[in-house]
Amino acid sequence: MEKTELMKTISEQLQKGKAKDVKALVNEAIEAGVPAGEILSEGLLAGMSAVGDRFRANEIFVPEVLVAARAMNQGAALLKPLLAGEGVQAGGKVCIGTVQGDLHDIGKNLCKMMMEGKGLEVVDLGTDVAPETFVRTAKEQECSVICCSALLTTTMEKMREIVEEAEKAGIRDKVKIMIGGAPVTQEYCDRIGADAYTPDAASAAEQAAIFCKG
Repeated sequence: MEKTELMKTISEQLQKGKAKDVKALVNEAIEAGVPAGEILSEGLLAGMSAVGDRFRANEIFVPEVLVAARAMNQGAALLKPLLAGEGVQAGGKVCIGTVQGDLHDIGKNLCKMMMEGKGLEVVDLGTDVAPETFVRTAKEQECSVICCSALLTTTMEKMREIVEEAEKAGIRDKVKIMIGGAPVTQEYCDRIGADAYTPDAASAAEQAAIFCKG
C-alpha cells in the first residue's frame, strides 16, 4: 500500500474503532519507513479529528468516541519511542480535572481523549481536585492551559477559586483557564474571569489547541 493510501486507511480504521487493524497498519507504516510524526499526524490525529467533527455533528455518540480513542492510544503507543527519537514534541501541555467535591468524570475523560487526539499532552488530575492542585500542577508541569469540569451547580463555584488561586500564584498571565460541564455557561465564564467556556469535548479540544499555539 502506498503511503497516502496507508495513512487514509489508518484514519478510517481508527474512526471505526478497529484497534487491532490500527496497530497492524501502524506497524506496516513503520516498517515501510514512514516517519513516526507523519503516521501520527496524517493517520491517527487525522482520524481522531474526523471523530471529533462527527461527534459534534451528533453523527456518533460517546461509546463510538471511546472506542476510537482506544484505537488511537494503541497506535500511538507504538509510535511513542520513535517520536522521541525524531524529536517530535507534543503540540502543547494541558492539565485537566473535575473540581473539588465533584466525582463526575465522563465529560472530563472525553475532553482528555479529544485533546490527545489534537496532539496535546494531557496531565489528568482525576476528580475532586482542589483549586491549589490545578494551579500547582500547571506551574510545576509548565502547562499552557488548566481545564476544569463540574457537573453540579454546588461545585462549579470552585472554578472561581481556581482563577483566584492562579492569580495569587502569579501565573494568570501565562496559563489559560478553560471551564465546562452541564451547569456552566458563557455568562458564568465571563463573571469569574476564566478564558473560555466550551459546550462539548470536541470544541474544548479545539480551543485548548488554539491556546497552546499561543
